[in-house]
Amino acid sequence: MDAELRYVWQQAGWPQLHYDREKVGDSLSKARRAQGMVEGQLAVLGFEQRLELAAEAWSQEALATAAIEGERLDLAAVRSSVARRLGVGQQDGPNAPRNVEGLLDIMDDAVTHCRSALTHERLHGWQAALFPTGYSGMVKIRVGGYREHAEPMQIVSGRQGRELVHYEAPASAQVPAEMTQLLNWFNTAAEPDALVCAALLHLWFETIHPFEDGNGRVGRALVDLVLARDSGETSRLFQTSQRLLDRRNDYYHQLERAQHGGLDVTDWVCWFVDQMQAACNAASKIIDDTLVKARFWLEHRDTVLNERQRKVMNLLLNAGPGGFEGGMSTKKYESIAGTSRATASRELIELEQLGMVEQMGAGRSTRYYVRLPGWQP
Repeated sequence: MDAELRYVWQQAGWPQLHYDREKVGDSLSKARRAQGMVEGQLAVLGFEQRLELAAEAWSQEALATAAIEGERLDLAAVRSSVARRLGVGQQDGPNAPRNVEGLLDIMDDAVTHCRSALTHERLHGWQAALFPTGYSGMVKIRVGGYREHAEPMQIVSGRQGRELVHYEAPASAQVPAEMTQLLNWFNTAAEPDALVCAALLHLWFETIHPFEDGNGRVGRALVDLVLARDSGETSRLFQTSQRLLDRRNDYYHQLERAQHGGLDVTDWVCWFVDQMQAACNAASKIIDDTLVKARFWLEHRDTVLNERQRKVMNLLLNAGPGGFEGGMSTKKYESIAGTSRATASRELIELEQLGMVEQMGAGRSTRYYVRLPGWQP
């Protein structure tokens, strides 16, 4: 690669990205096995359970894709909006701001209409939904269309006056033609494997960086669309943005490395597919926990609990193995259930006698944990 050509889009032959199928094959087979495991586990869950899992995964994904960009969303508002969209769970929570509803609209469109053609107009609509006021923070930006400014589109870090340029995208004048090539490639299904397609599409889109703002969120919605074509509604559970958030520094590093490299993007594809495997493994763990909770309630289906006890048990089960940090104490029960210390103590003892929790410690150090194998410290 010519040292004077700093970026992949400057290379002769761009945008003919390619990869070593043999090297990617191992990562791909592992990711597909993990994906198949998730789909198999879901088969034993009821419709409502799958819907509840999808709602929570979608909510967490919205928070994650925003967090990658440094934006914090109100989880309660996101959950209530998702619940209303899916018709499940608590739907009377706080209303989400317009930009958050816009993000959820994009994520929903990517999955629900995954088979529809990907067009310039559709992408313009996605980006516009993120910025309903026409502003990004306090800066007015172009929305509903590709960038047109003459200044270089750069990814920078550092304080003003000492910025570090990590990457510079193609000039704005090139963007329409660049995006036309990308859309033609995608809509003709040039890459048959969905996971590889998602990797290439995401890298290609982020390399063009076609909008003034919102490129990261739109780029990750494109990944959602590809995965939905491959796995349908099940893809909501994979939480790829959460995985990328967990590995944010590495994510940025791998993108930057590929954008500064040649047209052989094998390393990027392998890395991306490995993240998909990890996301599927995480989804499998969540489903396992759901099955454990379902079996727990089935075992105790004839147990009579009051509303406070059921609330606390659900909180403990939702917290997973180990329960609340430090276990459930009388003081915590009192606060959560809104009852007296004496009632909290009595009801915890009742739960122990019913075989639902296990006591550990004594006196002020008494703690209670769900009575399931491996759920105690």
